[in-house]
Amino acid sequence: MIFVLVLRAWRGAKFKAQRTKYKVQENIMALSLNNLKPAKGSVHKKKRVGRGPGSGLGKTAGRGEKGQKSRSGYSAKLAFEGGQMPLQRRLPKRGFTNIFKKRWLEVSLAALDRGFQANEEVTPELLHNRGIIKKAKHEVVVLGNGELSKPLRISAHRFTKSAREKIEKAGGAVTEIDAKVGKVA
Repeated sequence: MIFVLVLRAWRGAKFKAQRTKYKVQENIMALSLNNLKPAKGSVHKKKRVGRGPGSGLGKTAGRGEKGQKSRSGYSAKLAFEGGQMPLQRRLPKRGFTNIFKKRWLEVSLAALDRGFQANEEVTPELLHNRGIIKKAKHEVVVLGNGELSKPLRISAHRFTKSAREKIEKAGGAVTEIDAKVGKVA
């Protein structure tokens, strides 16, 4: 009896050593296109339904007995709650969308300082061309975020008070564009 226990302990140690040796070998192997494989247990066999009672998914193929969901061609309608009034219809309507809402494109002084050289002219079209704003069709407002280290001649639709002060302090010029006409005011 003692001999059997010792043999089992020895076998267990032997198998454990083999497993660790295998893991070390697995870690050493370089990852390349010819030895890619999914993680163990992540890939399952396709569920084959309707292939006899031995499979556990024969006859009704896991769909139950009767009803709309058991028929072929059934696809659930989005947000369908079985005939109950759906959530998007139970909740009240609220508010409206203002189609005349004014959109401002905000530009910080720090972005202008990074994107332009000293004594350069700054316009919304130039801001768009340099990728500082996405679209030139909306009105541009210059914010006082950051510092301006060089003089710039900036044309925009609106300036915050701190931005105007910082631009003039750096020796630059501020020009407001009239939005309705699109000309310099």
